[in-house]
Amino acid sequence: TILCNRMDMGQGIETALAMLCAEELDADWSRVRTGFGSQRPAYVDPAMGMHLTGGSNSVKNSYLQYRELGARTRAMLVAAAARQWGVPAEQIQAVNGVVRTRAGGGRSATYGELFEAALREPVPGQVRLKDPKDFQLIGKPTGLKVARAKSSGAQTYGIDVRLPGMLTAVIVRPPVFHAGYRGFSADEALKVKGVKAVLPVTLDRGGQGLAVVAEGYWAAKLGRDALKVEWDLSGVDKADTTRLVAQYRELATRPGTPAPQPHFKADLAPLATAPNRLVAEFVFPYLNHAQMEPLACTVDLQADKCTIHAASQMPGVDAGAAAAVLGLRPDQVEIVVQMAGGGFGRRATPTGEWVREAAGVAKALAAAGSRVPVKVVWSREDDMKAGYYRPLTVHRAEIGFDAGGKVLAWDHRIVSQSILSGSPFESFMVQQGVDMTTTEGMREPYDVPMTLSVHHPKVNVPVLWWRAVGSTHTAYVMETLLDEIAVATGQDPVAYRLKLMAGDKGRRHRAALHRGRRG
Repeated sequence: TILCNRMDMGQGIETALAMLCAEELDADWSRVRTGFGSQRPAYVDPAMGMHLTGGSNSVKNSYLQYRELGARTRAMLVAAAARQWGVPAEQIQAVNGVVRTRAGGGRSATYGELFEAALREPVPGQVRLKDPKDFQLIGKPTGLKVARAKSSGAQTYGIDVRLPGMLTAVIVRPPVFHAGYRGFSADEALKVKGVKAVLPVTLDRGGQGLAVVAEGYWAAKLGRDALKVEWDLSGVDKADTTRLVAQYRELATRPGTPAPQPHFKADLAPLATAPNRLVAEFVFPYLNHAQMEPLACTVDLQADKCTIHAASQMPGVDAGAAAAVLGLRPDQVEIVVQMAGGGFGRRATPTGEWVREAAGVAKALAAAGSRVPVKVVWSREDDMKAGYYRPLTVHRAEIGFDAGGKVLAWDHRIVSQSILSGSPFESFMVQQGVDMTTTEGMREPYDVPMTLSVHHPKVNVPVLWWRAVGSTHTAYVMETLLDEIAVATGQDPVAYRLKLMAGDKGRRHRAALHRGRRG
């Protein structure tokens, strides 16, 4: 069994990391099982220094890590066999889950037979990894370990967790972020068959909600429908799309905070005299993650520990958030990571939002005299109305160029909420007042003189990374504008891009364009 130090949300990383380990372990792939780790230190991303599934870096960051895990385990199995048989390790080989002496007719043992002895061997500090030409799994067509379970409906996800005696809860949240309630009546809700309790809970963003706890989801949902709540919306900003778009568009006409990178500081004087001028504006709406499986978190709270079952992209952050709510130490909280039916960043909130709220429900339930496991489930409507979103974003570009398409000056402004302000990533990813996720993808790999500035308005809408973060809007803007220039100057759009890609940074992009053109 090879445990994944990430969360699999459909990208196949559970199988991919197992392949890396099994390759160097020389395991019998048909007998390899996969699973997930927890928030324990062993499962930290070795490059990021934290528990994280995101940034498309799972294989990149753990490629050598999992190969070395396999190679070290293989070396320990060989060492155990050598010790038992009195044979030098050099005369022993491990192939397809079996350790045997190299000489014909020698001794052999399965990995399982040697496992206990191998555990007592020292873990080697240095191991020799395979030459890629000898790979049997890496780079070869290999099906997902969970393909049959997924295609047959047998695969379980975070929302499918069931524990003995478990109750299910749904939360009614205020219609405006950060709001609370003046009062509520639970009488009708408690009349619904299966409803056990209605409990006040503090929400992630400081607002107030009410958890309806029942013997199953449908009873909890019907109980919530019957709940009567008087909301207190005073003192909270009521964000309005039409007003925000108008505000953002006006901000985009004015220079913002300059992007700190040197390549975003260019002379704008040629804009006034350029023979051709392009002015363009782009408006991107708030977007919900809309992952196929809505959020669900099961909390089993005991007197001195807590076990949480959740499809978490950042289990370390989530464990710390839950511990703070429950009054426990982080090491008293265990996150059992589950398979996820999609994520796209929604399951990686810097505050531990949905896990924190579920822990709050379990705490309130225990205080009410019912210390049993409770699963907090979000409906699709819950997540659409009360989740986190990709920010509303406006781009404005003014570009001057000559008849050959040479960019003489490019003044670009972006208006967007900061995703990272107030998060653990702010200290190194918000630089001189500019959120680096807002500007990622701008200019590169094109060699054009660009001046870039950013406005980060404060809005009462929670925002979060959404798939490729900034590139979901910056890439569209960059490529559309380059197409506009190519059309205006009568150039093939691919040939025009190739002219703008300079140096080593454009090497992979040039290769992709050439390959695409051949295709």
